[in-house]
Amino acid sequence: MEAKVSKFFGSVSNFFSGGDHIPWCDRDVIAGCEREVADAEKGSSDELLKESIMRLSWSLVHSRQPEDVQRGIAMLEAALSGDDSPLKMREKLYLLSVGYFRSGDYSRSRDLVEQCLTIAPDWRQARTLKKSIEDKITKDGVIGIGIAATAVGLIAGGIAAAVSRKK
Repeated sequence: MEAKVSKFFGSVSNFFSGGDHIPWCDRDVIAGCEREVADAEKGSSDELLKESIMRLSWSLVHSRQPEDVQRGIAMLEAALSGDDSPLKMREKLYLLSVGYFRSGDYSRSRDLVEQCLTIAPDWRQARTLKKSIEDKITKDGVIGIGIAATAVGLIAGGIAAAVSRKK
């Protein structure tokens, strides 16, 4: 019985905390990636520069800082226009989806991860992200319905109290 109660409270706390499995990135990692891009811009090959920019984009969209996430999204959107292999396009779409997920734009995130899954239908990382997005959309919907139901209840209670006072 105790295990069932513990499992129930664990699922409730996971519901309200978000519980996604996407890693976070610290500021020192971002700073290291920024140095790497700066070094690559000084004379390295184009390919090395592109790889450095992708690592920086990865670290930015996985940051806890909203301004870093927005910067990562902007970098990835600028990089989407290039002629890339399906594998590189898949990576960029996935990282963009992570960025939009982190910034709270779940519908855009879902659209991008679905594009990613058309390129690589069996990619476990993208499937996991899609599930996290769908869970977040469901959670937000349930909370929204709860808030609306509470508001309707308060209004109905106020009207009932006002009517009962007049009698």
